Amino acid sequence: MGAAKKLVIVESPTKAKTIGGYLGDDYEVIASVGHVRDLAEPSELPSELKKGPFGKFAVDVDNGFAPYYVVADNKKKTVSELKRALKGADELWLATDEDREGEAIAWHLLEVLKPKVPVRRMVFHEITKEAIEQAKANTRDLDIALVDAQETRRILDRLYGYDISPVLWRKVAPKLSAGRVQSAATRLVVDRERERLAFVSAEYWDITATFTPEAGSDDTTPFAARLVRVDGKRLATGGDFADDGTLTPRAAKAGVVGLEQARAERLASALAAGAPARVRSVETKPHTRRPAAPFTTSTLQQEASRKLRYSSRQTMSFAQSLYENGYITYMRTDSPSLSGQAIRAARTQAAELYGSQTVPEKPRVYTGKAKGAQEAHEAIRPAGDAFQRPSALKGKLTQGEYALYELIWKRTVASQMADAKGSTDTVTVGVEVSEPGEARATDTEFTASGTVITFPGFLLAYEEGRDEKRGDNEQNVALPQLAESQALGVTEPEAKGHETSPPPRYTEASLTKRLEELGIGRPSTYAAIISTIMDRGYVAKKGQALVPSWIAFSVVRLLEEHFAALVDYDFTAEMENDLDRIASGEADRSSWLTEFYFGSDAHPGLRGVVDNLGEIDARAINTIKIDDSISLRNGKYGPYLEVFDDKSEVGEDGTLKPRSVNIPDGMAPDELTPAKAHELADAEPAEDRVVGLHPQTGKRIVAKNGRFGPYVTELLDDGEELPKGQKPRTASLFKSMDPATIELDAAVALLGLPRVVGVDPESNAEITAQNGRYGPYLKKGTDTRTLPSEDAIFSIDLSGAQELFAQPKYGARKASSALKEFDADPVSGKPIKVRDGRFGPYVTDGETNATIPRGDSVEDITFDRAVELLAIKRAKGPAKRKAPAKKAPAKKAPAKKAATAKKTTAASGAKKTVDPARSAAAKKAAATRAAKKAAEQAAAGA
Repeated sequence: MGAAKKLVIVESPTKAKTIGGYLGDDYEVIASVGHVRDLAEPSELPSELKKGPFGKFAVDVDNGFAPYYVVADNKKKTVSELKRALKGADELWLATDEDREGEAIAWHLLEVLKPKVPVRRMVFHEITKEAIEQAKANTRDLDIALVDAQETRRILDRLYGYDISPVLWRKVAPKLSAGRVQSAATRLVVDRERERLAFVSAEYWDITATFTPEAGSDDTTPFAARLVRVDGKRLATGGDFADDGTLTPRAAKAGVVGLEQARAERLASALAAGAPARVRSVETKPHTRRPAAPFTTSTLQQEASRKLRYSSRQTMSFAQSLYENGYITYMRTDSPSLSGQAIRAARTQAAELYGSQTVPEKPRVYTGKAKGAQEAHEAIRPAGDAFQRPSALKGKLTQGEYALYELIWKRTVASQMADAKGSTDTVTVGVEVSEPGEARATDTEFTASGTVITFPGFLLAYEEGRDEKRGDNEQNVALPQLAESQALGVTEPEAKGHETSPPPRYTEASLTKRLEELGIGRPSTYAAIISTIMDRGYVAKKGQALVPSWIAFSVVRLLEEHFAALVDYDFTAEMENDLDRIASGEADRSSWLTEFYFGSDAHPGLRGVVDNLGEIDARAINTIKIDDSISLRNGKYGPYLEVFDDKSEVGEDGTLKPRSVNIPDGMAPDELTPAKAHELADAEPAEDRVVGLHPQTGKRIVAKNGRFGPYVTELLDDGEELPKGQKPRTASLFKSMDPATIELDAAVALLGLPRVVGVDPESNAEITAQNGRYGPYLKKGTDTRTLPSEDAIFSIDLSGAQELFAQPKYGARKASSALKEFDADPVSGKPIKVRDGRFGPYVTDGETNATIPRGDSVEDITFDRAVELLAIKRAKGPAKRKAPAKKAPAKKAPAKKAATAKKTTAASGAKKTVDPARSAAAKKAAATRAAKKAAEQAAAGA
């Protein structure tokens, strides 16, 4: 009989493969593919529990906030495989990540598997042979405090979302959601847009000129300088103005003055006439720059956004792959510190590549400010005690992974290199200017600065990127050798006007930085926060900028007015600190949740707030006043303008009825100024345009502008009523048509759609041409083909239609082969491919199709990201349909204590009795429910 093996469980197949190569034949390594259990959806609870204490949240809030967990339908096969493997093992090793999520996955595995063999918890920060050997020799017990912190976070998010989201559905729009962290992040983006909306631009002028040392000087190199003082008073620059267009109190107190256009141009003309200029001072200051600390999760996401244009989600996906394949250390950390071996490796490579003079005598030690449980982790760095150079990994990594590894490698090596040193010279030039009409000369001063790096140090390896800043007037000019009182010639004086700029919108990098500064979220959550607010439609990307939608304004306004504490930045940050206290064992999970939900003397608690909301004026929440006559409204079909003007109709009661005006797609909130709103209102016809009478029906045809664009429709005659369920004929205009100019023939043709092209001789089916939601197309029975243009609806003939139907489903222009191919999906066991479809690229394993989100590109899709997209799609399940009758589910066994973890839950699984006559389609639908969270964690390998 063969020797029993040690069963090792990790989160992902990639991690399992890498670790398995180091552990040897005595170990069997299997992936759980993320969480195997999660909170049940209340709608999927057993019938006897739906009306009980678990019915609202799947959490018993009256009994210690006990959660009701279920094994996800798509994880039952995985659990069965794990149980089979455990039967032949003499030990169980849990090797999930050493953070709250990883600890929770390990605990759930214990609860589900109920092992009767010894259990070891193995942890490591990198997947190298040395690290795995060290982890084998230093196993530990499960950290229940970390599990408590993760479980508290999960329950907290369930309570928050399930109590507040329904309020949003009723008062703003269906399918919206609120979240403890996502709502605070959305508020940040909306607050910034509010600042931009309220911003008043200020104009200021300055003068630039070129100065040249006079002939005979040792160095006659010309240089540019900018006017900074007039008669001893400093001139205002962009940073001296407040957002209301006035000088800041500090600038006003300092006597700063603004230079107007007329005087700037007079001074420039006087300078051009040949005013004498002399060097008044030359100051030299030493210039020293220190290298940036090694990457934390936050700084990695920020720098990858600045330099590589990666989204937070892409960055973490590439980092996950690099970690699981053994190239970098663990990628969720808020510590910038390096281990001794990492410091030695970085110093060695710096000396080898850039010279021993670039390495300081003593190693650099970095410490972070974070107090969370994840501080114990090392910074993100190349794995091992001898870093692999990026050049050695070309061909082994994808393009996205390679770029990120190179960034991490450079940052790590540079962090142990010497300061960059040099000097900064600042020259002040005085010019006496004779202004026309002035009795005395005007004293003007120009300055220019130039920095010279004499010892590059760490800059040889890496230079940190910067976010956009307001009023940034930094300049670096190459200065000649100058001396005080030296005479200079003045040429090319130019008066320049400037306008102050509004606060820059957040990017993913700057929003992550701001969240970290406020203490909102933790390393493992930054990417998920930003992805969530974008997926919910609260925020969209415009270039690199994050732009809030109008619906986000309504959501934030409702939360601010009725749930103020829950979107307060300090309150949200304090909750994170409380979770950290639970993770360190300093606070009790049940007591904290009780205070949060039921309240205390300090605050009313979530339940108290929800139960005492009172009346909420939905119209007011969804209305944003532009000026006295125009407001923006968030309606059922999106935002529009509500206009009261002389074109508005008067109602039967004599009051003015507002008219609706469409807003162009893609218009950012800060672009909707009062002037722009009136421009849109004036351009929109107040009355419908009568195109003519329909030649067959005799009814009037009118052209209108609707919520979904311009269209034509037939008007009913006075007193005419259509049969119940029937509506007047209506047709959208083509993109090339204008409601103000469309002619009767074109309108009649549109109303006559769909157009019968002919009858297919093979199938005897009628072929029609028509316009649909996604553009023009042909239809033959249930088969469709896309038409090349809207005009083809009227021009295509039967032979042309037959030719299109003879082509592949999505036309010859679509790729017939996969754009990318990957290994088998861990759930279906079938190879994953990236294909191009009618509505864009998608990921498929032959069973499940998942559209690639707009934030991702085909080039950047990795195997792990493909697995994640498929898992999320499976978790959503097929479209809901009426389910066949089911037998009553079997009663749940009472909760048991886990001997290894000593932690109680309401249930470890939910078994259901299924009608064997149920269809295969219904079985498949049942196999995909209640797994979204588990799927997301599986793909992230968290």
